[in-house]
Amino acid sequence: MALEFLVPIIGDHMAPIMFIGLVVFLLSGYPVAFALAANGLLFGLLGIGMGMFTPDFLQALPNRIFGIMANDTLLAIPFFTFMGLILERSGMAEDLLDTIGQLFGPVRGGLAFAVIFVGALLAATTGVVAASVISMGLISLPIMLRYGYDRKLATGVIAASGTLAQIIPPSLVLIIMADQLGRSVGDMYAGAMIPGLVLTGMYVGYVALVAFFKPAAAPALPLSARTVTGTKLLVRSLVVLVPPLFLIFLVLGTIFLGIATPTEGGAMGAAGAMLLAISKGKLTWGLTRQAVDSTAKLSAFVLFILVGATVFGLVFRGVNGDLWVEHLLTSLPGGQLGFLIAVNILFFVLAFFLDFFELAFILVPLVGPVAEKMGIDLIWFGVLLGVNMQTSFMHPPFGFALFYLRSVAPGKKYIDKITGKMMDPVTTKQIYWGAIPFVIIQIIMVALIIAFPDIVSVEKKEVFDDSQAEIVIEIDTEAAPASGSDTSPNLKFSTEEPGEKK
Repeated sequence: MALEFLVPIIGDHMAPIMFIGLVVFLLSGYPVAFALAANGLLFGLLGIGMGMFTPDFLQALPNRIFGIMANDTLLAIPFFTFMGLILERSGMAEDLLDTIGQLFGPVRGGLAFAVIFVGALLAATTGVVAASVISMGLISLPIMLRYGYDRKLATGVIAASGTLAQIIPPSLVLIIMADQLGRSVGDMYAGAMIPGLVLTGMYVGYVALVAFFKPAAAPALPLSARTVTGTKLLVRSLVVLVPPLFLIFLVLGTIFLGIATPTEGGAMGAAGAMLLAISKGKLTWGLTRQAVDSTAKLSAFVLFILVGATVFGLVFRGVNGDLWVEHLLTSLPGGQLGFLIAVNILFFVLAFFLDFFELAFILVPLVGPVAEKMGIDLIWFGVLLGVNMQTSFMHPPFGFALFYLRSVAPGKKYIDKITGKMMDPVTTKQIYWGAIPFVIIQIIMVALIIAFPDIVSVEKKEVFDDSQAEIVIEIDTEAAPASGSDTSPNLKFSTEEPGEKK
């Protein structure tokens, strides 16, 4: 009797129970891809047993998985990943940081400015957060510590600049967002360009304020450390900047001009990165093998999460989970604004525990259709969530950018190679506190996009709307046909505007 009593209750609340079950799976520490698939299959069997759908419903899974394998857009992920790894190992980041650091050397906070500038350039060429953070952590952090930079500022700038690869094209997260929202990757890239540049400017502004109010926290390079000056510096800067700028045009320029698709642009970027590595004499068999191995691992990681999310998504829709989410979000007070605030808070909180791949594959397919029904442009919405998901790399204690930086920051006392001084280690607490101001800046950027939607460049397309006219068919059933005449009813056709009465 007890079970019979529970069956209708479980059936009416299957969607929220399934979502809670997913949270339990994830908190158990089980791998995300398999947690998603296991949760979907478990509740799929439960739904079949309760008569919510037939076993034939799950036969859609093979076609959905085959659709993932045949998705050309997702090919851009291994291309851009491989490009970023080759560039990270070719020494381009080191050359950029050294040259730009000398260029900004005489300015207070110059090294921090150089890190932000190089972070933006690396974001526009690699699109991989790990490569940017690790490169700048290895190269610039010892220099910043050597010349007296505040440790919280130094670590925060490096981690935040690395996360610019999340929002500045060719960002991997924008590829995923475009795929999950059913929009063009090129349009998503175009929409994210201005927010990425504005966020970079906000980082620069914060460093400038720190340098102005706390000069000791961000000193200028001493004269003894300025190895290149005058015209010779300018020439060196141009020589160092030309290759990455050419690669940026090769990838993003061809995409924006419509010459290449994002997948083709990624392929050209990978080839261009190999040519740059060859020109520097850095392309070896060992380097190539490492890059291919890391690319294969990341691509498999993404693919398995997507397959697991597909299993979960199919069953979740089978138990009317999409309707439950839509009703839950559309019933919030405040209309569009209330929806946007609630969704961004949800993404921000879950980013403490999930990375951007998991957020994009689990939540975006649930909230995207609701946003579209509420009249929100999905390109704008995707860029907004992309900026929000930057925080998944930054906020303590689980931010991946902080883990990357922790792995290369000195964990114990060491002797500086240049000065010969004994240097204190960088503590995890300093890294966490250094990240907080930049997380706040990212949240401010989310608020600015909501307050000023035109920050995101969205192409306005005129679409013919045929919903304004209705075809009305009237059947005259009162008129009786004469004997021997056509017995078909009299049909009258007319058009009416909605709301118009005859």
